[in-house]
Amino acid sequence: MSRENVSRRGAEKRRAVLEGAREVFGRDGYTRASIDAIAKTSEVSTRTIYNHFADKAELFREVVMESAAEVREAQLVDLDRHLGKIVDLEQDLVDLGRAFVLIPGEFRAHFALVRQINAEVGHIPEDVLEAWQEAGPRRVHEALARRMAELGERGLLEVDVPHRVAGHFVALVGTEIQSRTYYGALPLAEEELDEIVTAGVRAFLRAYGPK
Repeated sequence: MSRENVSRRGAEKRRAVLEGAREVFGRDGYTRASIDAIAKTSEVSTRTIYNHFADKAELFREVVMESAAEVREAQLVDLDRHLGKIVDLEQDLVDLGRAFVLIPGEFRAHFALVRQINAEVGHIPEDVLEAWQEAGPRRVHEALARRMAELGERGLLEVDVPHRVAGHFVALVGTEIQSRTYYGALPLAEEELDEIVTAGVRAFLRAYGPK
């Protein structure tokens, strides 16, 4: 077998392990997930897993970072789409809020991981938690804060502290939905979802709209 084929097979095995691990971690959590279960789900041997990852902690870190990066890129695209060119500020913010709250339904495996992280936060290595925040949520929040600052500079919003304004936007449009759906695990009628997002945006604009 050529080196190229060996390299390709190695990459395919690694991909299978990461996908299988994400499924197992999302189902069983970090502490209860076993390398044997991951190997079975990935359809590889435990030896193959250890050929690519030193231990369960390293594997979990890689799964979380890769998964968070996928969601981050989708959310950054949504940010550019809805706030890159403002046509109707209220409607653009509603469209962005709706895109953000629909993300868990598009990335179910990732948000299964998020639910497990929240449940087991005291048992997950601190560096893994930090890597997850840096790979995904923190970078999205920073990008949203920059957009809010730009809207403030254009006189479309009253922005004092951009990061705080961004946090208030996310809280107003998403917290109720996040709580009621458990990060997308339970369904919510589309009409109700739209009503919550719209009400959140209107409250946000009452607080930060130009006086």
